[in-house]
Amino acid sequence: MPVFEYTARNAASGQIMKGTLDVPSRDDVLKHIKQQKMIVVNVREQPKQISFSLGKKGIRTRDIVIFTRQFATMINSGLPLVQSLDILARQTENPSLAEVTKQVVFDVESGHTLADAFSKHPKAFTELYVNMVAAGEAGGILDTILLRLATFLEKSDALIRKVKGAMVYPGVIMSVAAIAVAVLLIFVIPTFQKMFASVGMELPLPTRIVIAMSDFLINYWWALIAIIIAAIYAVRSYYKTPNGRKQIDQMLLNAPVLGDLLRKSAVSRFTRTLGTLISSGVSILDGLEITAKTAGNRVIHDAVMESRNSIAGGETIAGPLEKSKVFPPMVISMIAVGEQTGGLDEMLSKIADFYDEEVDVAVSALLSLMEPMMIVILGVIVGGMVVAMYLPIFDMMNAVQ
Repeated sequence: MPVFEYTARNAASGQIMKGTLDVPSRDDVLKHIKQQKMIVVNVREQPKQISFSLGKKGIRTRDIVIFTRQFATMINSGLPLVQSLDILARQTENPSLAEVTKQVVFDVESGHTLADAFSKHPKAFTELYVNMVAAGEAGGILDTILLRLATFLEKSDALIRKVKGAMVYPGVIMSVAAIAVAVLLIFVIPTFQKMFASVGMELPLPTRIVIAMSDFLINYWWALIAIIIAAIYAVRSYYKTPNGRKQIDQMLLNAPVLGDLLRKSAVSRFTRTLGTLISSGVSILDGLEITAKTAGNRVIHDAVMESRNSIAGGETIAGPLEKSKVFPPMVISMIAVGEQTGGLDEMLSKIADFYDEEVDVAVSALLSLMEPMMIVILGVIVGGMVVAMYLPIFDMMNAVQ
């Protein structure tokens, strides 16, 4: 049975009353309001609550970008806010986003601000998104803020895809290597083992090791799976702890090649996020807090929060960032100059543009290094197993001669 939300005015006192009713139809709601001697202001069916994950099966970042750009265009053209949202709800191809937009329309019609309505859907509209919309509403520049948001989301999504794309190649190679090794150990090695057993000769150490690995995989595969699952669970559980996450994130930042890529992408995300927030009218303290939450790395998060505390104490942003030893000296110097000249938002945007290009270079360097490295690793593992199984055959040939 549908749930209806209504807004009505008390006929005697003029007081506005809001409530919900679980009834079969809208007419039943109107009947109830009249029985209570109230005047109908608004009646609407409550949208069904949905469950989705941003970037997975529900609402993607690309959907939000298109939504934001279309919204900005309609607001800039002079269309009323509610009418613009209603059009977006009808024309979006994503059913989850359409349902969320309908809920936003209902909340705005009920008297909520647009930012408050968006804040009820954190999986679709992030805290950064909500704060920028709030700043746009307060300053009367909502269309400009929405265009900035769309540009920011596009560049952030492109950055994330670059980093993820760099991880695909080594992941595929390692998966192929694991399958090849498993096939050799399960199907090929036992054939050689039977042949050697029939001869009854003493096997070299490398051959015995490979045969032992084959026996273990065939007879105790369940234990191997259990060990892998337990290890993954242990690492994930440790990562959920504050100290564990900080240590693992620090290790990733210090890793050769990969750490350089992660560091540059983190600097780009930090500077672009903070620059966009400041230029949109969000206070520096709120901007730093939001930026810390979206950093994606505990070490970066702590450094940014220390900068926030420094600002709150009347000091500069650059000092704590320099102490963290996460941000390159050039970034620290440019931020310090931006603070002194009052053009921090422009300086942060320039840094972000520069590091976007640096991420491209880092991704290319990582891929160019990974390709030969993975080929060598795959060759050593598979080739080593093949050589180990042929060593006894070479010994037999030498014995015959």
